[in-house]
Amino acid sequence: MKIFLNLVGCVAVALGILGIFLPLLPTTPFLLLASACFARGSTRLHHWLLTNRVFGNYLRDYENGKGIPLRGKIWTLIFMWASLAYSMWRMDKLGLQIMLLLIGSCVTIYLTRFVPTMRIPK
Repeated sequence: MKIFLNLVGCVAVALGILGIFLPLLPTTPFLLLASACFARGSTRLHHWLLTNRVFGNYLRDYENGKGIPLRGKIWTLIFMWASLAYSMWRMDKLGLQIMLLLIGSCVTIYLTRFVPTMRIPK
């Protein structure tokens, strides 16, 4: 099971890194998935991820319960809804459009209601 978790974590890190450069591919969910997989599969890989100079701070803050900065939440919602709206516009199947709308709504509710907003000291 640990090998599977580490494999999924490595794929998630690769997709998260691609998400930095590709506008419709999200970064944060993949890095959170990688962190969760590594936490159960490899303490060494989990430590590497949390101490990474590029995204380690964000993951540590999230795992420590500090949340996500307001700016990050806003950009996440903008990009998510833009990509969902484009996908719904390009589809002709009403069922898939409704499914995307429900998924987007659930993610929005989760992000705004259940993930804390990190306060940045002035």
